[in-house]
Amino acid sequence: QVRLYESGGGSVQAGGSLRLSCRFSGRTFSSYAMGWFRQTPGKKREFVAGISVGGGPTSYGDSAKGRFTISRDNDKNTVYLQMNNLKTEDTAVYYCAADFGDQIQTIEIAYEFWGQGTQVTVSS
Repeated sequence: QVRLYESGGGSVQAGGSLRLSCRFSGRTFSSYAMGWFRQTPGKKREFVAGISVGGGPTSYGDSAKGRFTISRDNDKNTVYLQMNNLKTEDTAVYYCAADFGDQIQTIEIAYEFWGQGTQVTVSS
């Protein structure tokens, strides 16, 4: 059974940075494409970023382009989300997700496994 554990969330002022981490366990990490999503109360989960199994191809949601960077370390079974120039509208619970295979998925239903989420709060 795949388990995902996010960390690195917290409170930051607008313009600041945070790096989220997601540790993967239970299966072979390098066989899974990984994604980051976020959710605010009353809204659907929004795709933020995705990365292929080897860390080469990546994909970003419109809100993340130019500010966020997704990366992975297959030796550490961890995927990261570096978030720079944070805005108040980035406030959300951030989730990492895993999908078996190499294709980056941008929709929630495509991902098989999910973490519990980590809160990011950006204040003005």
